[in-house]
Amino acid sequence: MNGENTCWNRSVAGVCIVDGKVLLARHTYGGGKGMLIIPGGYINNDEMPETALKREYREEVDLEIEVKELIGMRFQINDWYAVFRVEYVSGDAHPDNDENNEVVWLPLSEVNGHEDIPDLTKKLINCAINNKGFTEIPYNGRATPRCLMG
Repeated sequence: MNGENTCWNRSVAGVCIVDGKVLLARHTYGGGKGMLIIPGGYINNDEMPETALKREYREEVDLEIEVKELIGMRFQINDWYAVFRVEYVSGDAHPDNDENNEVVWLPLSEVNGHEDIPDLTKKLINCAINNKGFTEIPYNGRATPRCLMG
């Protein structure tokens, strides 16, 4: 994607859990470089969040998904980030070797012990597991002010 149609202040991600394992991708750039995070990305100007998330999953990890409920929102001064629970439909997950260089199905029991998984990702995985209603959830991050609703 060349970015000409990208809305840089709106992004989406999805938590995909299958058989007690969560799908994570190792990021290759930016603040998340080297970290395992849930797949997602920026919305194009002509896309709805659910459509963008399906596209991002195809582009980044080569999976078809079904977008389910919204489980979290992070708001910052100039942008927002919507996170959904997603269900696996088809495909064999692998890295795109551009935005990520590794894709793993990590057992849920191992998530909290990984130092290479950001706090925000851990909190969002827990939101997907626990199906909590929206409340403010504090997290350690680089940008301030910040707010995660989940």
